[in-house]
Amino acid sequence: MAASVKPSAICFQSLQPCFGVKQPLMPTQICYSRSTSLFSVRKKQNEEHSSILRHLKIKALDAAQPFDNESKEIEDFETNSLLKIGIVGFGNFGQFLAKTIVKQGHTVLAYSITDREEVAQKMGVFFFKDADDFCEEHPDVILLCSSIISTGSVLRSFPTHRLKRSTLFADVLSVKEFPRNLFLQVLPPEFDILCTHPMFGPESGKTGWSGLPFVYEKVRIGKGARAERCYRFLNIFAKEGCRMVEMSCAEHDRYAAESQFTTHTVGRMLGKLNLESTPINTKGYESLLQIVENTCGDSFDLYYGLFMYNKNATEQLERLEMAFDALKKQLVGQLHQIVRKQLFEGVSHGEASQKISAFADIQNSHPSRNSSGDQKIKELSDIVNEVK
Repeated sequence: MAASVKPSAICFQSLQPCFGVKQPLMPTQICYSRSTSLFSVRKKQNEEHSSILRHLKIKALDAAQPFDNESKEIEDFETNSLLKIGIVGFGNFGQFLAKTIVKQGHTVLAYSITDREEVAQKMGVFFFKDADDFCEEHPDVILLCSSIISTGSVLRSFPTHRLKRSTLFADVLSVKEFPRNLFLQVLPPEFDILCTHPMFGPESGKTGWSGLPFVYEKVRIGKGARAERCYRFLNIFAKEGCRMVEMSCAEHDRYAAESQFTTHTVGRMLGKLNLESTPINTKGYESLLQIVENTCGDSFDLYYGLFMYNKNATEQLERLEMAFDALKKQLVGQLHQIVRKQLFEGVSHGEASQKISAFADIQNSHPSRNSSGDQKIKELSDIVNEVK
């Protein structure tokens, strides 16, 4: 005989959503069970479901759609972060900087006395032949990339009255006290001033700017939006991995005379020797050849500007001359000791005289003959006469 089965639970379902109003419940089905309560089954299922939910984590938000507020805010932020930068002096260095600035999405304008329109178009740069038209575009930043010796005349003839009164002026000259003083003297007090020096160029920075030093001084920067604009301009170089160094212009010039001017002087001096690569190059010699390539690849105007417009350069040049003379004296002094030793160890007067004469011939034929060499010959001759 079949075992008797009794209804164990009745399930109810509301006919419509409540939204705070009580609705009549209607029976939807009757569940039968011999031994297991439906309520205990539902309880177990709910516990398992809760356990699963506790382990769920949000990994990512859905992609922002064009009509989303989030997408619009991001787009507005990126647009507002971009600058309109006007480059004055579109030579090798100006073009070198413009490539990276354009790549980051900024608008770049260029003005130069020399027609560079074809080059500018290929780079995505808007070129202007007229300075007034250039200024009428109201760039956020004016970046002077002219040569050191021409910067004064360029700035004094520039139609700054056509710019916005809050324009930021920046330079990239290899000397810093000179443009700083020039900016403060020529520019209206409403303009912001930022002195910078990217300590690299088309040769040393051709494979990237990562780790290369970028020196700057905020000479005169306003607050609020002006400070933000300065930050965005500096961030162009920070994003490329430059080592950002903030220091005063005076301190920069003091360091640059010892490092940059000395490097250019040695490189150009070696360049006068017309050094060539050999089958037995040492690492040191290859480094010298690289210095020649890096320094002589720049214009002589740059080197002259490093000397003329850095008050520390004259002193450094004198120190280099003194160091070279001291080295020559050390070499000749060593020869002096050898001759004296030979004289007192029984070398004949005739042989000693011949050695001194040979040394004199070498000294007289050398293009860099100086008084110190003549003095050394006289000293050696006196020694020979004394022991005669």
